[in-house]
Amino acid sequence: MGLTVEEFLKECEQSGDAAYAAFRSVLERLEDPTTRVEARIFLSHLQKRFASSHSKDAASAADQCFHTYHFRIEDILLDQYQGYQGRKKLTTMVIPSIFVPEDWSFTFYEGLNRHPDSIFKDKTVAELGCGNGWISIAIAEKWLPAKVYGLDINPRAVKVSWINLYLNALDEKGQPIFDGENKTLLDRVEFQESDLLSYCRDHNIQLERIVGCIPQAADTDISALVEIEKNSPHRFEFFMGLSGDQPICARTAWAYGKTGGSISHALSVYSCQLRQPTQVKTIFEFLRNGFHEISSSLDLYFEDDSVADEKIPILAYLATVLKERSVFPYEPPAGNKRFRNLIAGFMKTYHHIPLNADNVVVFPSRAVAIENALRLFSPRLAIVDEHLTRHLPRQWLTSLAIESTGSDNPSEDILTVIEAPRQSDLMVELIKKLKPQVVVTGMADFEAVTSAAFEHLLGVTREIGSRLFLDISDHFELSSLPGSSGVLKYLAGTRLPSHAAIICGLVKNQVYSDLEVAFIISEEEAIFKALSKTVEVLQGITAPISQYYYGCLFHELLSFQLADRHPPAEREIQKDNSVEMIGFTSSAVLVLNNSELSVNEAEDTSLIHMDVDQSFLPLPSPVKAAIFESFARQNLAESEIDVTSGIKHFIKSNYGFPTYSGTEFIYADSSLALFNKLVLCCAQEGGTLCFPAGSNGTYVSAAKFLKTNIVNIPTKAEDGFKLTEKILSEVLDTVDKPWVYISGPTINPTGLIYNNEQMENILATCAKFGARVVIDTSFSGLEFDAESWDGWDLEGSLSRLNSSGNPSFCVSLLGGLSIKMLSGALKFGFLVLNQSHLVDTFYSFPGLCRPHGTVKYAIRKLLGLREQKSGDLLDAVDEQIRSLRSRSKCLKETLEQSGWEVLDSCAGVSMVAKPSAYLNKIVKLKNSPKDGGGMENDGYYEVKLDDINIREAILKATGLCINSSLWTGIPGYCRLTIALEESEFERALECIVKFKEIINA
Repeated sequence: MGLTVEEFLKECEQSGDAAYAAFRSVLERLEDPTTRVEARIFLSHLQKRFASSHSKDAASAADQCFHTYHFRIEDILLDQYQGYQGRKKLTTMVIPSIFVPEDWSFTFYEGLNRHPDSIFKDKTVAELGCGNGWISIAIAEKWLPAKVYGLDINPRAVKVSWINLYLNALDEKGQPIFDGENKTLLDRVEFQESDLLSYCRDHNIQLERIVGCIPQAADTDISALVEIEKNSPHRFEFFMGLSGDQPICARTAWAYGKTGGSISHALSVYSCQLRQPTQVKTIFEFLRNGFHEISSSLDLYFEDDSVADEKIPILAYLATVLKERSVFPYEPPAGNKRFRNLIAGFMKTYHHIPLNADNVVVFPSRAVAIENALRLFSPRLAIVDEHLTRHLPRQWLTSLAIESTGSDNPSEDILTVIEAPRQSDLMVELIKKLKPQVVVTGMADFEAVTSAAFEHLLGVTREIGSRLFLDISDHFELSSLPGSSGVLKYLAGTRLPSHAAIICGLVKNQVYSDLEVAFIISEEEAIFKALSKTVEVLQGITAPISQYYYGCLFHELLSFQLADRHPPAEREIQKDNSVEMIGFTSSAVLVLNNSELSVNEAEDTSLIHMDVDQSFLPLPSPVKAAIFESFARQNLAESEIDVTSGIKHFIKSNYGFPTYSGTEFIYADSSLALFNKLVLCCAQEGGTLCFPAGSNGTYVSAAKFLKTNIVNIPTKAEDGFKLTEKILSEVLDTVDKPWVYISGPTINPTGLIYNNEQMENILATCAKFGARVVIDTSFSGLEFDAESWDGWDLEGSLSRLNSSGNPSFCVSLLGGLSIKMLSGALKFGFLVLNQSHLVDTFYSFPGLCRPHGTVKYAIRKLLGLREQKSGDLLDAVDEQIRSLRSRSKCLKETLEQSGWEVLDSCAGVSMVAKPSAYLNKIVKLKNSPKDGGGMENDGYYEVKLDDINIREAILKATGLCINSSLWTGIPGYCRLTIALEESEFERALECIVKFKEIINA
């Protein structure tokens, strides 16, 4: 350099500004590759000028240099910090107009030092308020990040930081110092003038980590802040004394402090780590796409890393699904196929158990899975782990009928549950003595580690002839390092015997304590099929949102795990006992075989479902927003998920249904689950459930499955297959303790409507006979024929009937909001009970899967939007009503042109029609015939069509699924739904025409 060390010091001695100017000239030479070595050697000489072998003398010399020459060069020792590995010290320089490293910055760095190497390794990092840059340089030195951006609003701090970078990137002879990756600090670090992150934002730099140590002014020289105010428009806020409330600038505060005054300032310290940046980007892209109003609900601050690791992926997945899909697709009753594949994949990858999706059946909860399994087998005696009986019906737990009565009367067919301790030796002793038909148990913690207790249970139950359901919920970990499980180790090497199945409830998530899904694993085909049908009859489908949530957890864990180079061998699903369904109760077999339940799709087929009570109508933006916001929010207050006031207003404004102080509101994942509890109440009272011909076939099948006495109420074509007072009176006059099911205002499946007068007349007839009435509004809300529908107002008539009629008469209102609100994946049912005795009976059957907080939050929000009488949600509903009117007309025309007799519909999402032109026609179908079918002929068989087998004929010929008269209960009439995605509806019309062409050919 041109100046000697002494000449350089003489310039610095003049003032702080002079010292800064002198070092700027040094930086210019460091930045020039041709003078860099010379400039670095000069800094080495300058440092040695004040060096000392004794630390106290060195500190004293540095202080003297700072006060005399307005700069200081000293070493910061790094090897004193816990966990540190790397060079022992950094050489740094400071000047008065920047913050001097103090105790709090060293404490901050010590905290960083305790993190694992992965926290910064290969990451892009920013340090806010870098000061003289020593922390940015230390991060780059220790963790080898891809890049560190040291940012400071003070331009002098940035210049000094660059000097410090050269001091440490080059040795005393000016030669570069390379790290283990053959890079220098100059490759990894740069410093920029920036107000917070403005530099990174302006240059589109994607950061993965942000650190910052905010200086405190109470014990710090604030002259650096005065300097910043002098050279920029930025103003800092200080206060006079601890209680001052009027801010003063840094210059005034500095002057006040110099005269002995006490100054203070507000300090906010934030620690921020941007987790899963790609997924966070997905979330914000979704919000920018028309959902700005819910941005304020998004909180990505998490005190617990495990919460963030769960919540961010589900938000990103929801954002992707809601952005890309206008509708939610058909979900098979056994559970979402993707979710079942993920469960099987987790078992295969982490526990080496070769399962597939057809080994897994999904349920809303563990309690529901256990109860459904017991109802499927309906054993005379079951032994159940005492930890698993809380949600079983009270009658099962109080019955003493442990020996067969020998009666064929279903009312005397009592299921007795004996509670047993979880310890396997005590459980085994009870099994040997009592010889139950079904055993449901978990494993004690000390027995779950090995497979010995499980193998003992398998052997004993096989010997006795019992079905075994083993619950592993307490020992199943959704973790990348799951604990040891003896049961899962056993299954890795041995097929699950046909008499045994595994139950697992997923309740251990980090975010929502009330969010549950369960699954049953079986390697026997008969069990899989029967359980799939049982959950369809008793529950409908498990809430898709719950499956999406846990599916995300499984997906994240499978993404984390490397693919096994030696995967377990595939095991074929067992078919040994699939033909006769050995072990199932005869009534269950009869119902499941003769009910028209969902058709299982093969991998290579794409069926069109006009046979399911699911809505595939487009989701309006307000519904998408409500779903996303319900998951984005944290720490929801009880008042935010209380839907009762909204439901009260909803049923009063739509149906004029009265509520009182003792009215009970009960909520579940589906209206079907609530209906089935009412069916059990009917059976408990010794009642008879009366269905009008033309009722929902799934509801009728459920009542039969639950062994309830059923009576069919005839209906006539000239009345539109609706109930009339005359026929109803004739039937009720012959029935003891009648319960009457009515679908209304919109009737499923006919799509006709009971007007207010018709409903009042029906209720008056029911009151005369003391009938209990269940009005099911689940399929109402989309009435498109204004002439047929002018609303209900039942309050007046019900008040009169309740006061003057038979005391056993009562009306319960059953409903759901999926159709009414176009809410797609949100499954929500409600039940309103006005009689206390019925409430008590209802609660004697627990095991009801309640909607979790996110669903109730979304439903509450949507109910609020409906009350506004205008807005995007109501506009979307009106648009769908117009679409349904058009579809109804279009389907009617297509059916009539194809030889069907159609009953005009005026509401809802389904209609009925009679295939008159096809009855008694012969059709040749591909594939082997069913048992008892027609003659085989070169892979084809012939069928004589009637109003029942036409369902199978249309399915095999075209891939279109409809319901036959077996489902509708109306002789000759089939049911077709119209709530399809637009392209699917067009395909359905084509299939109807195609079938006509096949028959004519």
